[in-house]
Amino acid sequence: DVQLQASGGGLVQTGGSLTLSCAASGLADVYYAIAWFRQAPGKEREGVSCISASDDSTKYEDSFKGRFVISIDHAKNTVYLQMNSLEPEDTAVYYCAAETTIGICSWIKGTYDYWGQGTQVTVSS
Repeated sequence: DVQLQASGGGLVQTGGSLTLSCAASGLADVYYAIAWFRQAPGKEREGVSCISASDDSTKYEDSFKGRFVISIDHAKNTVYLQMNSLEPEDTAVYYCAAETTIGICSWIKGTYDYWGQGTQVTVSS
């Protein structure tokens, strides 16, 4: 069974950086995509970034382009989200999710088969 373990969250000051990790296990092949979503208190879960393992292609929601960088370490089956220039509005629980059918990135939450437990990111002003 596929399992995702998200980590790396914490407390950071405005303008600081954090790198989140999503370690995946149980994946059968390289045809999968891993996305990061986030959910702030009282708000809906929104897409942040995604990477397709088959060709390392990436996708970002517009508001994160230039600040966040997603990458993958194939040897470790781990996806990273480097977050720079963090703002209090980035405070949220960050979740990683895996789509294991065709490995295409999407912002449609229902296409993701597996979800990690979430990691809290808090940005202080």
